[in-house]
Amino acid sequence: MTRLSVNINKVATLRNARGGNTPDIIQVAIDCEKFGAEGITVHPRPDERHITKQDVYDLKKVVRTEFNIEGYPDDRYIHIIEDIKPAQATLVPDAPDQLTSNHGWDTIKHQKELSEIVAHLRKYCRVSVFVDAREDMVKAAKDCGADRVELYTQSYAENYFKNRKEAIESFVKAAETAKKESLGLNAGHDLSLDNLEYFHQMIPWLDEVSIGHALISDSLYYGLYSTIQLYKKCLRENNYDI
Repeated sequence: MTRLSVNINKVATLRNARGGNTPDIIQVAIDCEKFGAEGITVHPRPDERHITKQDVYDLKKVVRTEFNIEGYPDDRYIHIIEDIKPAQATLVPDAPDQLTSNHGWDTIKHQKELSEIVAHLRKYCRVSVFVDAREDMVKAAKDCGADRVELYTQSYAENYFKNRKEAIESFVKAAETAKKESLGLNAGHDLSLDNLEYFHQMIPWLDEVSIGHALISDSLYYGLYSTIQLYKKCLRENNYDI
C-alpha cells in the first residue's frame, strides 16, 4: 500500500498571513489523520514563513501516523531531528531562502557529506534523500547509506498533459533502480488529482507520496475529508488504462 502523507506547510502559510492561530495547524494534522492520511509532512525553513520550529515540537505530541520532517541538513535541522526523532527525515538540497524545492541532490558530487549526515541521522529515524529521476542519482543515494529516495516529480507534472508516457519514463527507470538497490521509494512535488493515479499505476511499489500544495488547494473546493478520500482513491489498485 502506498501511504499518503499530507504536507501541511500551506496551512501554516495561511495562518501566518494573518497571525494568531487560525487555521489551527495542530487540529488540521489531527483531522488529516482522522480522515485517512497515513502521514504528516512538514518542512520547517529557517525563515519560518510557514511551519515554525515550535510547530514541529507541538506536532510531535499529536501525530500518530508517520511524521516526516523535510529540510536542508544544516545544524538547525539536524538538532530538530535529534530532538523529535520522527519516523522519517527527508533531506532536500534547498538554499535557506529558496521559495520551494526545485531540484534533487547530486548524490555523486555530495556523496561524502551526505554519507556522514545520513549515518548520523539514521541513529534517530529513517532517512530519505530527495533526488531527480536519474538512475545514477538513485544508485549514489544507496551508496550514501539512505533508507529511501524521494523522486522529485515536478518535471512529470509539467509534462503529464503533453505526453504522459514520455513524462513517466525516467521515473519508472529510477524507481526500478531503487527496487534493485533495495531502497524504499517516495515521491513528491506537484503531484495532484490530475496526475497521481497514472503515476501510481506505473510505479505501484511506491512506499509514500507527500502532497501539500495541490491537496490543500483542492480542499478549498471539496473540503479536507473529501479531498483526502479522492487522493487515497488515486493510490488504490484498479484497472486504469495505461
